[in-house]
Amino acid sequence: MNYALIRPTRLDLESFAHTTSTHPDLVRRLVELGILDADQDLAGNLWFSPRQCAAMARIQRLRTGFALNYAALGLVVELLDRIAVLEATLQHSSRRTGGRPWT
Repeated sequence: MNYALIRPTRLDLESFAHTTSTHPDLVRRLVELGILDADQDLAGNLWFSPRQCAAMARIQRLRTGFALNYAALGLVVELLDRIAVLEATLQHSSRRTGGRPWT
């Protein structure tokens, strides 16, 4: 048995599906919907960065916890990302001005 000494910088579809315990068809569907980000080579193969594993875990938690359909998942993920950006901007600006956070 061989073990990798370092993490690969990107995963192919089969490796990504195995790592995230999902079916490759589901992964393809999420990429088509724009919920997951993947690069496509000239042969049409999908390649994923390791940080997409965390995105898939988030998608699985949202789908399980709130019973969202795939269209709603895309919207919820986008809104959560926007909220995270706004919160980071607010924290950064309050540190610069020396103000107290609103929470």
